[in-house]
Amino acid sequence: MGKVTGFLEIDRQVAKYQPASDRIRHFREFTIPMSDQEVQKQSARCMDCGIPYCHGPTGCPVHNQIPDWNDLVYNGNWDEAIRNLHSTNNFPEFTGRVCPAPCEEACTLNLEDVPVAIKTIEQAIADKAYEMGYIVPQPAVTKTGKKVAVIGSGPAGMAAAQQLARAGHEVHVYERESKPGGLLRYGIPDFKMEKNFIDRRVEQMRGEGVTFHCGVNVGVDVAVQKLVDENDAVLYCGGSETPRDAGIPGVEFFGVHDAMPYLVQQNRRVGRENIDSVGWPSEPILAGGKHVVVVGGGDTASDCVGTAFRQGAVKVTQLDIRPQPPEKEDKLAVWPFWATKMRTSSSQAEGAVREFQVATLEFVGDEDGNLTGVKCCQVDERRKPIAGTEFIIKADLAFIAIGFRGPFADSVLKDLGEKLTVNTDRRGSTNVVANERDYRTSVDKLWAAGDIRRGQSLVVWAIREGRQAARAIDEALMGSTVLPR
Repeated sequence: MGKVTGFLEIDRQVAKYQPASDRIRHFREFTIPMSDQEVQKQSARCMDCGIPYCHGPTGCPVHNQIPDWNDLVYNGNWDEAIRNLHSTNNFPEFTGRVCPAPCEEACTLNLEDVPVAIKTIEQAIADKAYEMGYIVPQPAVTKTGKKVAVIGSGPAGMAAAQQLARAGHEVHVYERESKPGGLLRYGIPDFKMEKNFIDRRVEQMRGEGVTFHCGVNVGVDVAVQKLVDENDAVLYCGGSETPRDAGIPGVEFFGVHDAMPYLVQQNRRVGRENIDSVGWPSEPILAGGKHVVVVGGGDTASDCVGTAFRQGAVKVTQLDIRPQPPEKEDKLAVWPFWATKMRTSSSQAEGAVREFQVATLEFVGDEDGNLTGVKCCQVDERRKPIAGTEFIIKADLAFIAIGFRGPFADSVLKDLGEKLTVNTDRRGSTNVVANERDYRTSVDKLWAAGDIRRGQSLVVWAIREGRQAARAIDEALMGSTVLPR
């Protein structure tokens, strides 16, 4: 513990943002980094709790040793800090940017609404490590002679591939898109995380012996059984990409879209790629000069809001069927768990109009089939429409962002057919069956991890599952393993 009285003497500070009027003019990251001295002061606020709930399971899914690297940062030992951070998290520069930080919710200081700035410190450690040249390839000293294929290069696939390569296995990653990264590259906007961070990790992994095969849609371009036959193990990390069916009348009007094709298109534009993409519509979707309505209250909806503003939308309205949450939670009732309270994302703070406890009844269009508005109404506590509260919001463009129900069904799932056991839950989500102990599926030599197994979730959960699946595979192939769980 670097400074025993730090939490008493130092106020909480996090990285500042560029003004909204400036940041909506570009798609780059807009966080203003803190100086090393400022980060060290924030790390001094860590109380070194007897029971650090920030570790997890209520806090960090990958069990980052947060008090340990806070102390190292406070003492200026950045080299050891990144080694400690890497011992639990392969990609802290990703999670330091896009994780909602449940660790800060679980921080003891959050009882006073001033948690340690853990997310800011984590990003600072990773960025400092790159600046100082601490992040380099770590190839295995001894090769095992075993060969592993990983389907999907999102956070779960990348984490698993890196762990398996460092264990000495020959690893081949198969990615449907033209570049690695999965959701990180094509789903998360550049203003939240620029893609050069993915490129740097991919180069590191190539230096560790990982081979990336991009533009290969497994189950279509190459049979899953072929990978199973040619490898000692196959790990399926296909993600959850099929949009949940909203069941809203009028989705056929021109101007109504699911959220993900919109985000994927814009990410491809920023990356100077063709907007045509496997599995997504190719017609250009642009919000410039339009009234935009976003249906949904989660991260994907927020990303649509920020993207629409940057494209020049006239007005953006976000509809959330949930009631407006309280400004502050009851700490004694919910801490250290994630609390339901009023949260405003950076995108929403750029000028979005937010409507709570509102249901989307139908999309309204003109005779030519173009969207003109969204018909809504207020709902009661059971989310049932309240008669007489109907109203129409003007809209030229609408995005449905109410979640995802599983992977694309026309590739791996279709290829394997009834060989692969899947579950369909009450919301219609389809997940591959594999437990959290060994991650094995019903198909011999096939493992599954990430959103494909647990359903749509956070990047940090995907990294955890990828790491744990890598350990399970290494143990199955070698009889024992030194990879951490």
